[in-house]
Order: sequence, then C-alpha cells, then structure tokens
Amino acid sequence: MSATRRESDVRSDAARPLEARVLPRAFFRRPALVVARQLIGKVLVRRSGSRTLAAVIHETEAYTGPHDLACHAAKGRTPRTEVMFGPAGCWYVYFVYGIHWMLNVVTNDVDYPAAVLIRGAGVWDGPAKLTKALSIDKRFNARESARASGLWIEDRGIRIARGTLKRTPRIGIDYAGAWAEKPYRFVHTCPDTLPELPT
Repeated sequence: MSATRRESDVRSDAARPLEARVLPRAFFRRPALVVARQLIGKVLVRRSGSRTLAAVIHETEAYTGPHDLACHAAKGRTPRTEVMFGPAGCWYVYFVYGIHWMLNVVTNDVDYPAAVLIRGAGVWDGPAKLTKALSIDKRFNARESARASGLWIEDRGIRIARGTLKRTPRIGIDYAGAWAEKPYRFVHTCPDTLPELPT
C-alpha cells in the first residue's frame, strides 16, 4: 500500500462538492452489519476551527447487539454503554488500554444497543491512529454525527468496485468465544484505488 498515494485521500473540505450529503439518522437506523458494509466508501469529516479534514472510510467492524459477546452491550446497560441504547447516528467514543480512543457510530433502533467501529479512513490504518490524527476523544461521545458536532459522515457518491470488499473476523476480541470468528469486519482490499477527494 502506497502511503504517498493514500495521503491524497485527505483533503481540505473548504470547497465541499455540491453532491456531498451528510448521512441522515435513517442511514444508521438499520442493522449494524448493513451499516458497516455501506460505510465503506463514505467520507469521515472532522472540522476543528478553520481546518476541515476528510478521509474515505475503508475499514469497519459491526457490533450487532446484546447477544453479540464481543459487543460492550452484552454486559448490560451501564454508564459506559448508555449511548448505545440511544438514537442511531450518535457517536460512541470509549477509551481502551488507558491510551487509545475508539470511534463508533450507534446503529439500529432506540433501546437496541449496536454500533459500528470505524477502523480505518484515508491514510490512517487502525482506529487508534485515526482518532489521534483527528483529535477525537470523549468530547464527541453521545453527540450526533452532524456538522454541528464537528464530526460527521458524508456520501460523496464514491462507488466501491465489485470484488474489492472483504469480510473477515473482527480484530482483538478473543474473549468473545465463537463470536470472535464471525465475519463482521469489512475492509476495502485496494484502498489505493479509492478516488481522490476534491479540494
């Protein structure tokens, strides 16, 4: 994978194309597996002050509800997981290993806790690298994916070529038993072929 080529996936969003559309809550109000698949090729946008960055999402993981032993909600409704029981389209941001923030978006209906982890976008491979680069932390937890929050997802009409999407088991969830083998991770196998974002 060419880091130089991938860097072109990150552009100033000052001149957002007319066809760009912020994903509505209805997009997220569906099963996590559907949302995780359809987020590949969508654009994560982060605005901070006068600076706006955008990156094409190329890796996600679905956490499908309280029956999914890899999902935080499997342990019940807690202060940490409360946001997952709320409306779809809100961010679920949590801390792991005492050093990393993980960015998820809530899916499904209210009171059905499920979410999708954004594992990679643009030049950033790995959820921790992504949140660090975009200065994403607990300030975004429970906020809506919308321009008003400074963090949102857009549809810019990017099409994913047939055969470039792969499903694999999720990463780092050995504790989940048989659920660790579920093919709930979606990854674009040729991110170099994703189009450059307009400047």
